[in-house]
Amino acid sequence: MAKELKATITQSLERPVCLTTFTDPKILSCSHTYCKVCLERLLESHGDDQMIRCPVCRDYTQVPNQDVCKLPASLAFRNLIEDVKNQHQICTNCDSEDKSKAAVYCQDCGEYLCATCHNMHSQWKNFVDHEIIAMNEISSGKVSIRRYRKCRKHPKEDEECFCSNCRRFTCFRCVIMEHKDQGHQVIESAVYESHHTKTIEELKSKVEKKQSCFQNYIDFIDKEQKCVDDAMKHCADDIVKAYDEAVQQLTENREILLGEVKGKTERVEEALGEMKKSAQQRINQLTTIAEMVTNRRNAPVDMDTLAVYDTLCEDLQEALNQENPDYEQPNKTCMKAKNSSFERNSGKNELGLGKIVNVVVKSIALPIKNRMNAMINTPDGRMAVVYGRGYGVNIFSAAGCLQQTVLKDIHILALGFLSDGRCAVTDSSNTLALYTPEFTKLDVMFETLNWNEGGFANLTIDSYNLIYVSYMRAKKILVFLSAGGKAIKEIPCHGYEPFRITSYSDSLIIWTGNILLLIDKEGKVKHALRKQGNNSPFAAVSQSNTILIAMLNHNKGLVSIAEYTDELKHVRDLVNEYKIEKPERGWCYLQQYRSGEIAFCTRHNLYIIHGSRGGMVGSWGPGTPYWRSKKKVKARGKEGKREEKKKNGKRKRMKTSE
Repeated sequence: MAKELKATITQSLERPVCLTTFTDPKILSCSHTYCKVCLERLLESHGDDQMIRCPVCRDYTQVPNQDVCKLPASLAFRNLIEDVKNQHQICTNCDSEDKSKAAVYCQDCGEYLCATCHNMHSQWKNFVDHEIIAMNEISSGKVSIRRYRKCRKHPKEDEECFCSNCRRFTCFRCVIMEHKDQGHQVIESAVYESHHTKTIEELKSKVEKKQSCFQNYIDFIDKEQKCVDDAMKHCADDIVKAYDEAVQQLTENREILLGEVKGKTERVEEALGEMKKSAQQRINQLTTIAEMVTNRRNAPVDMDTLAVYDTLCEDLQEALNQENPDYEQPNKTCMKAKNSSFERNSGKNELGLGKIVNVVVKSIALPIKNRMNAMINTPDGRMAVVYGRGYGVNIFSAAGCLQQTVLKDIHILALGFLSDGRCAVTDSSNTLALYTPEFTKLDVMFETLNWNEGGFANLTIDSYNLIYVSYMRAKKILVFLSAGGKAIKEIPCHGYEPFRITSYSDSLIIWTGNILLLIDKEGKVKHALRKQGNNSPFAAVSQSNTILIAMLNHNKGLVSIAEYTDELKHVRDLVNEYKIEKPERGWCYLQQYRSGEIAFCTRHNLYIIHGSRGGMVGSWGPGTPYWRSKKKVKARGKEGKREEKKKNGKRKRMKTSE
């Protein structure tokens, strides 16, 4: 009975997954027990690091923090395992009650044998071929023993049968008693085991094929990865090569540009040096003659001395009669260099640092003097100069040619164009009117503020064809649809008077006279640019949607133009202190032609500023100016007069010979 009980206990301590004795047993939520190693393998094979499925009942158990060690341990199993391990395996073949310690195990008999029984067993003819395993090999885990199943109800009976419906092994007596009903398919255990072994081999073969399939897939991925690595390495090598070539090209471009700058500087310095040398010669001449004259105050008075004195005094007087230095000459000499700037190739496809930009300015006298009220771009890329007092609007090309005069007999204060070519006009009574592209008045009425209510009115039109009318006295901006009627929105101007207004993206540029403000369309000031010394700012929107700002020094008649960001931060200089005819009033306008030229308009003149690149007018870059004003240099002094007489005589002789 003890032998049968021990066999039953030993069988119960076998792991159902790996069929060896339990180690570190853990209990699942379904109460089934498995060892820790088997649960870790099940968790890995299931593909879910949060849940584990019981192989017997298939219920799920959540694994705390993905750690099998945190599952509850089976203390009863653990103690039983320790007890079994600590007991010596005794011989199951001896009949005496004083059992000897087992020395070997016979796989074929399923018996533990002591040394005496082993000797007898090895001498029996029928047992010579049995497989014998030493106990130390079993205890070390090197060899697993083959278990012989005994029926739990009939411990003396082997489980020789297998019921396919009940999915269990059973003895022959149990088959007669419990598995004789119809539907139970009972086969021999050996047949089932043979079929089971065959099925396992087939599954093993399929697994090997599937493993081979996935291994081929992994090999394919490795091959593709290598192709990617090779392609990326080739791409990286090309990038490094292109970078090195670009650096070399940029270095060469840098040296060329620096050489160009140095050449410009040297030419200007050479010209200025000649002017300084000439001025110093004048100083030396005056000093020398003056010393010779003053040193003769104590000389003896005789005829020769007096003659020398008179000659020296005449020379000195002639030197004193020479004109004072012409400051305009060095200014003009330096103007081209001062108005040269460097333009980077930012945002362009061509490789290179950039180009040197030369500024060329053309001055056009306005047909109507001292009447310019505004200047605005036309939809077809020209420039409209607006006059008050009923003088209409002059439209100029980018070359400065007056091509058209429209809207005569209207005292226009401000003008703006819609995208379809229609134009909006405010007059001296603050009436807002709409005109066709042919400048015929449309029957559209706007409810605006009159002069007494709003004061001076200006207007601008945004990209959505909304008309913004600013009122200086009322300190507000009204927004109108082109269909007319009442204003759809009112923008308050807190703390500033909207004297001039320009639409810019989703903002408005306000000019108050001394300050430029960038406000949102709720009236809140976002950025400000104040008057810098004697330089008053005038703003326009560039064709690249940046902000152009002209700084006019009214007292000196100097204008500088620079490009700014949408935060009114300086980007680059375009024109540096260009000398213009001194305006009578500081009322000026700045705009940019669609073709790139910048227009700066005073009350008397329209200045069209070109950046020439390779002789192409209308772009910004290095080139040769196509227009330059020149003045004749007057002959000065006695030598200058004699030289001028010679030239005049030569001209007369040539004219006579003709």
